[in-house]
Amino acid sequence: MAYRETEKMRLRKAAARQRIAECTYQCVAEGGFRNAKITRIAQLAGVATGSIYRHFESKEDLFAEIFRVATQREIDKVVQALATPGSAIERLEKALQQFAERALKGPVMAWSLIAEPVDPKVEEERLAYRKAYADLFEQAIREGIKEGCIPDQNARQSSTCLVGAIAESLVGPLSPTQNEQTTRNATDNNDPLVNTIIRFCIQGLTGTRR
Repeated sequence: MAYRETEKMRLRKAAARQRIAECTYQCVAEGGFRNAKITRIAQLAGVATGSIYRHFESKEDLFAEIFRVATQREIDKVVQALATPGSAIERLEKALQQFAERALKGPVMAWSLIAEPVDPKVEEERLAYRKAYADLFEQAIREGIKEGCIPDQNARQSSTCLVGAIAESLVGPLSPTQNEQTTRNATDNNDPLVNTIIRFCIQGLTGTRR
C-alpha cells in the first residue's frame, strides 16, 4: 500500500521549512551569505543539520530562496513608490529614495543582495532581479516620456543605466568595512549620498538639475 502523506504531516513539514528559511534570513541579515553556516541555521531552527536537506536540495538552493524573498521585499517597496501620485519624475525620485534609504538602513542585507560574492545559483537570481528593477524603471520612464517630463530616449537602456548607477554608488558604503559608519549615517533621512544618487539619476534622465 502506497504511503500517503497526511495533512498534519504536510503542515508540519511546511512549518519546519519556513522556520529554516526564517533562520537563514536572520543569519544573512546579521553577517551575509558567507557567514550563514548550515550548522548555525540548524541550531537556530532547532533541527538537525541533515534535516535542512530534506527541505532544500542544497545550501545553494536554500540561499537562492532567501535571496528571492529578501529581494522581492525591496522590489515591492519600489513598486509602492512608483504607484504614488505625481509625475513620473516625482515617482522615480521616491522610488530611488526608497531603494537607497532602505539599503543604507540595512547595510548587511543590502550588501548581500547587491554585491557580495555568491554561488552561481544565487547570482542567477541577482541578475533576474536586476532585470525586474529595470523593467519597473523602464515603465516609469516611458510614462515620463508620454507626459513630457522626460525627454525622448531609449527607455530600456536608460533603465538599466539607472539600476547600474544605484548599485555601483552603494557598493562602497555598504561594504563590510563600512557597515558601522553606514548604519550611523543612515539615521538621517537626508543622507547626502541618497540625495546625490537621486540628483545624478534624475539629471541623467532629464538633462536638467533638480
